[in-house]
Amino acid sequence: MTEQTITLHIPGNHLMGTLLGEYDQHLRHIEDAFPETTVTVRGNEVHLSGPDASAARTTFEELVLLAENGQRLDLNTLDSTIDMVRADERPSSLLNHEILRSDRGRVIRPKSSGQKRYVEAIADNVVTFGIGPAGTGKSWLAVATAVAALQSESVERIILTRPAVEAGERLGFLPGDLMAKVDPYLRPLYDALHDMAGADGVERLMERGVVEVAPLAFMRGRTLNSSFIILDEAQNTTAEQMKMFLTRIGHGSKAVVTGDITQVDVATGRSGLAGLEPILGAIEGVGFVWLTKRDVVRHRIVQEIVDAYEKASDFSEPPGGPA
Repeated sequence: MTEQTITLHIPGNHLMGTLLGEYDQHLRHIEDAFPETTVTVRGNEVHLSGPDASAARTTFEELVLLAENGQRLDLNTLDSTIDMVRADERPSSLLNHEILRSDRGRVIRPKSSGQKRYVEAIADNVVTFGIGPAGTGKSWLAVATAVAALQSESVERIILTRPAVEAGERLGFLPGDLMAKVDPYLRPLYDALHDMAGADGVERLMERGVVEVAPLAFMRGRTLNSSFIILDEAQNTTAEQMKMFLTRIGHGSKAVVTGDITQVDVATGRSGLAGLEPILGAIEGVGFVWLTKRDVVRHRIVQEIVDAYEKASDFSEPPGGPA
């Protein structure tokens, strides 16, 4: 590689402190990411020298843009920014893609290029499959787009569903009536809704029937019109259940199907989500987005856990997934 020497001026002392981090923690993290490039800071100038100086400069520039727009810079943000820059993508482009302002005023937007593709696919298709590992925001972003669609009156109601199947447990072992039994399985969807609309807002919407949360078995025999329907944990459906769900979609509706096919808990081991892209991928209005460990936005240890499992157990992408 060609040796490069670049000087970058950072506008403002307040940005400099945010950029470098407490006790220069961010600076050291960037140096570790570009070990062959020397980074020297003098006042508001960052001097870069080495074969990766151009990529390091772009990383600093992108972090400045994020900080100027009020984004919190932490190690997760740094890792995501560095990954995107290496892939010739720009994290700052995500700033203009606002999905929703939550009940608490928090702006919900995609945090990776994969998440951006996922949100765009939901907007462009009638049925979107979001497939990927834990922590990639599959359910979170689906709920956010559903609430945004409800607010814009694109749909009249939101329906959240998932199969009541989990590792090592069955409904009969849980106390209470049927709804009490299925509540723990639907809790992640409740939590996402509460984050978007607030507990009181969700309660009012559910009382009015605008938001419905139910196990997948309750979908049989229905036709769902003018609805935004989310099927979560779809890797735990059978092929028959998946076909049943997809044929419930009525006029004016949109559906998002999320799942992680490395975490199948179906008794037969045969997931209704696996292998669907070759069957449905050519249908107009059906989209598939494969999220990867690069799109993990939870605590950075989640990404490392996903990576470790892939290496230890050879969790390679299934047919139809990304190369």
